[in-house]
Amino acid sequence: MALLVPLAGLITTVASGLDARADSRPPPQTPQTLPSPPTPQAKPGGDTTVAATGRQAFSLPAANLDAEALARFASGSLLFRRDWLPAHVAGAAPLAIGLGLGPYFNERSCSACHTLDGRGAPHAAGDLNRRLITTQPFALVFRLAMPGPDGTTRPDPVYGSQFSNAAVAGAQPEGQVHIRYTEKPGRFADGTAYSLRQPRYHFTQLSHGPMQRQTVVSPRIAPHLPGVGLLDAISQGDLEQNARDQLRRPDTIKGVVSQVIDPFAGQVAGRFGWKASTGSLQHQTASALHADMGITSEHFAREDCTARQRDCVPVQTGRASAAGVDIDNDTLGQIVTYQATLAVPARRGMDDLDVRRGEALFTQAHCSVCHRPAYTTAKGYGPALSRQRIYPYTDLLLHDMGQALADTDWRGRPPASGTHQASLWRTPPLWGIGLIPAVNGHPFLLHDGRARGTLEAILWHGGEAEGSRQKVLAMNRNEREALVRFVNSL
Repeated sequence: MALLVPLAGLITTVASGLDARADSRPPPQTPQTLPSPPTPQAKPGGDTTVAATGRQAFSLPAANLDAEALARFASGSLLFRRDWLPAHVAGAAPLAIGLGLGPYFNERSCSACHTLDGRGAPHAAGDLNRRLITTQPFALVFRLAMPGPDGTTRPDPVYGSQFSNAAVAGAQPEGQVHIRYTEKPGRFADGTAYSLRQPRYHFTQLSHGPMQRQTVVSPRIAPHLPGVGLLDAISQGDLEQNARDQLRRPDTIKGVVSQVIDPFAGQVAGRFGWKASTGSLQHQTASALHADMGITSEHFAREDCTARQRDCVPVQTGRASAAGVDIDNDTLGQIVTYQATLAVPARRGMDDLDVRRGEALFTQAHCSVCHRPAYTTAKGYGPALSRQRIYPYTDLLLHDMGQALADTDWRGRPPASGTHQASLWRTPPLWGIGLIPAVNGHPFLLHDGRARGTLEAILWHGGEAEGSRQKVLAMNRNEREALVRFVNSL
């Protein structure tokens, strides 16, 4: 199913979406005042990079797309933003865009969680100072897992693999989640006080009874999307080399490659998702459509219904295609292509002396070991993404981040030993992180949005990163501010 978008319409759409700050150009300069040529790091996405700082900074097409690729980008953008409808809506035409929502879901569109292609929030900005939040999160979802045979995991037998707080007519939402925050005070070596926000999640109004005692709950917030196509184009060999290099280190930093079965690529290194549980952008997209909205596709053809959820199957009275799934491969491919060709915003403030000082401190604290700065993408990913020198600041490996960041059981307690890889998290890329407040209007970072800014996110690091955390705790105020300025310049 293809959407035909005139190129003129695409140009109008892109131009109208640009923020005034992103569109503005500096006044002409004389040759005596022209800046020096930018370093490669100024263009973290290589030739895909765009200079943008406003609300649309994450939503622009890669700078090196041709006219045909721009048309595909526009088609995928419409699908990414389209609300999906339940498959059994009366009068819905076969193969209509937007069929197949539910029966259980968290949101109705991709863009509802990835607002402006950016990062989701765990709650509304107005709830920042509230200790107990009962309004339902829409960009924060909760994966469910129990121990299975041979160290594997399996879904909760009552509520499946993801908790859904919404449902179509005829089905009942699985329940609601409440977030309670407590403050954890601490001090830097110079005596400056800080406080970290510790979340606890409580599940209420459970429609089918309690979860199983051993069920582990893993909160996952929607990340910002620019550059995901470039991450897909990093070779698996680079990830494996990252793990080998870290294994030889004398310290505790020992990342591991996540091995996953990707239905599109076979057994490969996981690189997407907070637990590196998907191996390609296709895998990640199809999985998210299935888990977050109940949209089935060729490789995710069964709804996440359990035997206890008798309201689940009866509402599936229609399908969007003769193949019996909600989305065909062509439509899925358009959504994948759109995400893959989102531009990476250019670096900002690289000539700032504090930014340069912060970069040195970043390296001295060994942050750059996990947040590896640079790669050259592999061949075979199309002219826009192949052989690009990029600066995402990630190793795409799993690291033990300590008990403070570990998943808990559904009652908020640490899981039983060996139940789950509770404290393992993929190193997230840092490019664009400083633009999240401008794009999404909030400062919340980490996998569940608990951190209220960059410094808090750093202070939550533990486990393998405890040594780096201690180095930051020893920094004085000026050094801490320089470190934050560098990270926010990426």
